[in-house]
Amino acid sequence: MKRLHLISALCPLVMAVACARMQSSPGTAAAVPQYRLSRVIEVEGRQGVAVDDDYYYVSGSTALYKYDKQGRLVAENLSPFADLPLEANHIGDIDVYDGRIYAGIEWFEDGVGRNIQAAVYDAATLAFERSIEWQPASGQVEVCGIAIDRDRGKLYMADWVDGRYIYRYDLAGGRYEDKVQLRPMPALQQGIFILGDEVLISSDDGDADKGEADRIYRASIADPAAASADVEVLRTMDDLRRAGEIEGLAVDPVTDDLVVLSNRGARIVLGMPRGFYDGYDREIHELYIYERVE
Repeated sequence: MKRLHLISALCPLVMAVACARMQSSPGTAAAVPQYRLSRVIEVEGRQGVAVDDDYYYVSGSTALYKYDKQGRLVAENLSPFADLPLEANHIGDIDVYDGRIYAGIEWFEDGVGRNIQAAVYDAATLAFERSIEWQPASGQVEVCGIAIDRDRGKLYMADWVDGRYIYRYDLAGGRYEDKVQLRPMPALQQGIFILGDEVLISSDDGDADKGEADRIYRASIADPAAASADVEVLRTMDDLRRAGEIEGLAVDPVTDDLVVLSNRGARIVLGMPRGFYDGYDREIHELYIYERVE
């Protein structure tokens, strides 16, 4: 009985201390936003998505596409590697900022990446402008996606092969600055987006053979001096038409819609399409558009 009384007396104190720590901790995340599926648009391109005031931009492995927000194709670049300084065969997730598309580009084969670079394209024409040089000393071995931190003038790269870190560059000068450890590490990262003080990461971590859903994660990057960031689940993607492979993601700056690119139909082995699931003779690429629910 004495033990029970002691526990009863201590519980309010313990709870108060815990709450105080949560409120005072700089790494504590805000309430998890909720999203409701609004519509689905089929597109060309299986890798990434970016959104500005008027358009959706979609990257395929070897192409760039531009759609209006009704899903009509308005422009495409089918030779995005023609003027690159390094040989490439793969575009990852992309972002759009200040009239330019930023694309994570590399030579990717059977789960191995090389010739990493951040390529910059004109958003109006999709024409190549320049590349931002990757820094091998960072330890990054692959680039699955790029995101722009609009508030701080930074560029972040994510890594599908070794997802322990995201890598930060100065946007104006293209200089590598630092990396941030993700704890715990989201497996098989595909897309990345910066929303205010948070980084959003999409991961192909569900087993499509078993119908398991992939997930989207979030972590705070509010403290630029922090060496690590605590990761939590933002959303489980269990409302897709078929479990497959989620890729890039973005948030619409006008509507706050969450936009996620997802592929279905193809069987993926080491990041490469290898045949199709029953009932499919092609891979289908779709933008899932979610409205934010307060």
